[in-house]
Amino acid sequence: MSWFDKKPIIALAPMADMTDSPFCRICREVSGHDFVIFREMVSAEALVRDNQKTLKMCEFDESERPIVAQIFGGDPSNITRAAELIVEKFRPNGIDINMGCPVPKIAGRSHAGASLMRDHERAIKIVESLKVANLGVPVSVKTRLGWGSDIEILEFAPKLEQAGADVLTIHGRTKIQGYAGQANWEMIGKVKKLVSIPVIANGDIKTSKDIKKCLEITGADGIMVGRAALGNPWIFNNQKPNLAEIKKVALKHAYLHLEHYGEDFGLTTFRKHLLAYFSGLSNVKKIRLRLAAVKKIEDLEEIFASW
Repeated sequence: MSWFDKKPIIALAPMADMTDSPFCRICREVSGHDFVIFREMVSAEALVRDNQKTLKMCEFDESERPIVAQIFGGDPSNITRAAELIVEKFRPNGIDINMGCPVPKIAGRSHAGASLMRDHERAIKIVESLKVANLGVPVSVKTRLGWGSDIEILEFAPKLEQAGADVLTIHGRTKIQGYAGQANWEMIGKVKKLVSIPVIANGDIKTSKDIKKCLEITGADGIMVGRAALGNPWIFNNQKPNLAEIKKVALKHAYLHLEHYGEDFGLTTFRKHLLAYFSGLSNVKKIRLRLAAVKKIEDLEEIFASW
């Protein structure tokens, strides 16, 4: 049984510097296993060069399953070699290719990310190469509506299906939009009618109500939650935690972060998650200022104990 067989598919989006192992483990602990995790993207080029930092980014705990590893790059050969390496070494439940990242350092170099939406021949070769490699796991693609126009996806999606993609995730914005404006769920719905493979809708899904509404409008096989999950791993089971529960989970997350990255990093790289846990709460401005300066786990424990 593949990770996309159960409908509707509920997924955690791959977010650079965010969906690492500690965060994904917390999401699992809080919300169970009724959703699939897409881990943060890793560079195909770095993997084939045996970059140890990139290899570590691919590591995951068995509790994180079902889990899909996402790769970015523009060379079909490198991407295929990287996928083979990941499957052999880590055995994820799927391989996903990033064809939608709008960030200039990705889309602006090496024909990677969103730039593949303007190079259909290269994108098709990537998918075909992965299918020929017979990885033993599904191959999916995450993309956008287009580079500058919403309708570009109507040509791109069928080509990806024909190339052999097993699943297609569509963020309802163009590359030019970035994360501005409103996601066009209606256009995702048009894509769903064009292809026979599962389609996952992504963009502007912030609450359980949004999940239901998005599925109704798009007719998609599932949805993918991105930024709305940061600081809110409860989104997948629609729980509303109290302050005590938020502090408990944030502290557990902090310990997992230290375990994964080591004491040398302290909690400096965890602050982005820490602040997300307490965004939107009233009367926490002074506390957030203290959290933004946390360096040691003892400091965090003291803040929580006195709060």
